[in-house]
Amino acid sequence: MTMLGKAKRALTVALAVFLVAAALVTAVVAVPQVAGGDESFVVVSGSMSPTIEAGDIVVVDEAAPSDIEEGDIITFDRTPGDDKRTMHRVVGVVSQNDRRYFRTKGDANEEADPQLVPADTVIGTVQFSIPYVGWAYSFASTDTGTLLFVAVPGVLLAASELWALIAAARATNEPDR
Repeated sequence: MTMLGKAKRALTVALAVFLVAAALVTAVVAVPQVAGGDESFVVVSGSMSPTIEAGDIVVVDEAAPSDIEEGDIITFDRTPGDDKRTMHRVVGVVSQNDRRYFRTKGDANEEADPQLVPADTVIGTVQFSIPYVGWAYSFASTDTGTLLFVAVPGVLLAASELWALIAAARATNEPDR
């Protein structure tokens, strides 16, 4: 096998590995149940650094409030109904008026959050995170990202198929030597 042939083979294998990894990550993000979670979120702030960084994707599993304890990382609605999630570590469990609340704190923050988190605003506990992938998903949801991740590969695929058809047509039109 020539050096060019070896380089093509190595590139093909690397691309295949990348595509399989990307498909697995996409499956976990799009259908978090595949990995044992209920929802997935892109982390947009560094308040949980260094444990979980901005740009990571977290997979969250529902948890009964009675099962949540100190040290767990929970995802909750800071303001119910606004679809903005907060993810912080539980540093205390408080019972008031027969209701359960959680005192939370971002790992990067010096102080605990000023308000207690009511148990009924908790979405679940973080099961695991996938570093850096959230940046790609956030970018892909922009117009430029859609162009880069959908339109450009589509054009390249069409060009590749056209090139293969032209090569096949030329091969059949060449006289046998």
